[in-house]
Amino acid sequence: MAVIPWPLRPVPHGVPPAVEVTAASAWALMRTRRTVLPKRLVAPGPSAAELSAILDAAAHAPDHGQLQPWRFVLVPEAARAALAEVFAQALAERDATATADQLALAREKAYRAPVLLLAVVDAGRGDPRIDLAERLVSAGCALQNMLLMATAQGYGSALTSGRALKAAGLRALFRLGAQEQALCFLSIGTVQARKAAARARPATASYVSTLGADGVVLPFESAEKRV
Repeated sequence: MAVIPWPLRPVPHGVPPAVEVTAASAWALMRTRRTVLPKRLVAPGPSAAELSAILDAAAHAPDHGQLQPWRFVLVPEAARAALAEVFAQALAERDATATADQLALAREKAYRAPVLLLAVVDAGRGDPRIDLAERLVSAGCALQNMLLMATAQGYGSALTSGRALKAAGLRALFRLGAQEQALCFLSIGTVQARKAAARARPATASYVSTLGADGVVLPFESAEKRV
């Protein structure tokens, strides 16, 4: 992976060189991460040691109150058939006219990607004053850590959702508690094919603004524009 120079500021005098390398590597890693759909992820997947590192990365997410309001369920090959039937059943419940081919396609989704995990968020665990929004933010950070670790190891990854996540059959299969919700699936594997070009990323000014002293919200100006 090519190292992209850290673009924001020079390293202060006296800071060890390792800090500069870490910043540059983090910037390169974030820019390199791309969603690769599960149908394009094939074996081999992460080794046991690599998967352990991916899972350990989640533990470094921000977590207000140290609730650990999220958890992950690994779906190994032996359990894919059960998940496939849940997907087909969920489709049949939503659409009574679903064809045999459509049901087969729903089942097939359970077999994509060598590594498949379900992310689960608990709205009731621990301190009730910490609301669901904060718990979801923590889960999102945990997922991003895992995506970045998978990218650093050279694997492709994706987050996927869908209406099946709310199906009673899926809740039963994964033994979800009354206040738990299935958030998304995380797929990891070797990239078989990529899209020709990465999607365009939004400019900073499109999602950042500045609150003025008079309470007026102003457009954000980057450091380059202020120079």
